[in-house]
Amino acid sequence: MKHLKDFGINTSHRTYVIAEIGLNHGGDLAVAKKMIDAAVSAGVDAVKFQTYLTEKRTFPGSPIFDILKKCELPFEAFKELKEYSKVKNVDFFSTPFDDESVDYLNSIGCDLYKVASFDVVNIPFLKKVAKTGKPVILSVGMSNLDEIRTAYNTLREETKNIALLHCISAYPTKEEDANLAAVHTLHKEFDCVIGQSDHTADILVPLYAVAAGAQIIEKHFKMDGQDDCIDNPVSISTTQTRKMVEEIRRVERILGDGVIHSTDAQKGTEIFRRHKS
Repeated sequence: MKHLKDFGINTSHRTYVIAEIGLNHGGDLAVAKKMIDAAVSAGVDAVKFQTYLTEKRTFPGSPIFDILKKCELPFEAFKELKEYSKVKNVDFFSTPFDDESVDYLNSIGCDLYKVASFDVVNIPFLKKVAKTGKPVILSVGMSNLDEIRTAYNTLREETKNIALLHCISAYPTKEEDANLAAVHTLHKEFDCVIGQSDHTADILVPLYAVAAGAQIIEKHFKMDGQDDCIDNPVSISTTQTRKMVEEIRRVERILGDGVIHSTDAQKGTEIFRRHKS
């Protein structure tokens, strides 16, 4: 199993927790900063946004065009958010949806890129992102193994720092549809960090994902009381996020280091071992 440090993430944690702020700021930079503050208070490792030009992400007349346009932040806002995140001591990155967004994020020194499930089969875009040479986190919702393998190999042409996130692209996802056994499948099939991008409405599935071997957890985030945000059905609050992070750290302690030996907790019982001559 790859360690997060092997992937290029400087963290002492076994699990890297991402608060996906995404579109929940509603296009308001001040709200975006408040959301960073709230996410930091919840103990996450990183905050993530979405960078795009609406006209390139979808088409006029699309059911989501007006929503995306309302939530679109100007490019320069991401530089400000990146600098704000640095002051708050939390990692910042974003999901670009077009070449211009990739170029801008690269110009401001974005350390990580997240690629959405929708672009697993968008090979030219994957090549564009990979050519930055930065670590790439790719969600693999809606994809089969052959499609994931093609995307993975495309990214590996330019960067070795790749993470694949098991994802169910249903908003929200029912617990019984989470298919967490796919985390094991991805570990078996790919030599990289494996995680989960979760769209259930609670925190239980991400905890089970960590127990199943997920090293990155991405979860849509909203502030307490922010129930009118765009992605409310799949977002968890500050209070829920704090609880999720606490429980993830608890699961990490329970998992331990995996080394099989006589641990300190067992020392007092060793005198009862039955050695046969």
